[in-house]
Amino acid sequence: MTGSVTQPGAAQAGAAQSLGARRAWRADPYTDALRTGRGPLFLRRGDGWLLPLEVERWCATPDHADSTVLARCEGPVLDVGCGPGRLVAALAALGHPTLGIDVSQEAVDRTVRQGGSALCRSVFEPLPGEGRWRTVLMIDGNIGIGGEPAVLLARGAELAGRDGTLIVEAAAEEVDERVEVRVDDGRGARGAAFPWARVGTRALLAYADGTGWRAAGRWRAGERRFVQLRRC
Repeated sequence: MTGSVTQPGAAQAGAAQSLGARRAWRADPYTDALRTGRGPLFLRRGDGWLLPLEVERWCATPDHADSTVLARCEGPVLDVGCGPGRLVAALAALGHPTLGIDVSQEAVDRTVRQGGSALCRSVFEPLPGEGRWRTVLMIDGNIGIGGEPAVLLARGAELAGRDGTLIVEAAAEEVDERVEVRVDDGRGARGAAFPWARVGTRALLAYADGTGWRAAGRWRAGERRFVQLRRC
């Protein structure tokens, strides 16, 4: 292995963030949106800035941009932050052994109802098949989980096999920020605060270089941007 993971024990490094994330994403605004399959839903920064969350798209069948991700998946797939499970269900239908993980029980339940397999688990907790997943997915902005992209990428390297690949959806603009946010329904209901990050392609590749990954491809599909990484 020519590269090295600079955060040994990434699962331990992120464990303290796990409980807060569970509480935040179990908050009523998110749970309610998943139950109905409709927004509006946002991540609200402390200064009032809102990041729209695309609940309707997450609860629909995979779109064209999603299909570009599905086509690049290899072998057994772990979907980190699977949400309501559109990618998990689609991969299962394509014959890939696939597991979704999410800290929201409602998201897990929706995934299972669609025919997918999922666990209510944080990425920083012990997971089945660690070190043996051929593909790890961090789609829909999930590189932001835990608020520290380098720690999350190092954790991804622990989860993937030696020839494994990681597919990440980057932010639509060149940004590199770590913030504290709340889930917000735009009507006054807000969840607990938790750390989050937004990372554009340039910053993502810089983080990857020090966490056991090398660039293997990048592409755009509409307004969405993706990067494929491979273990060094």
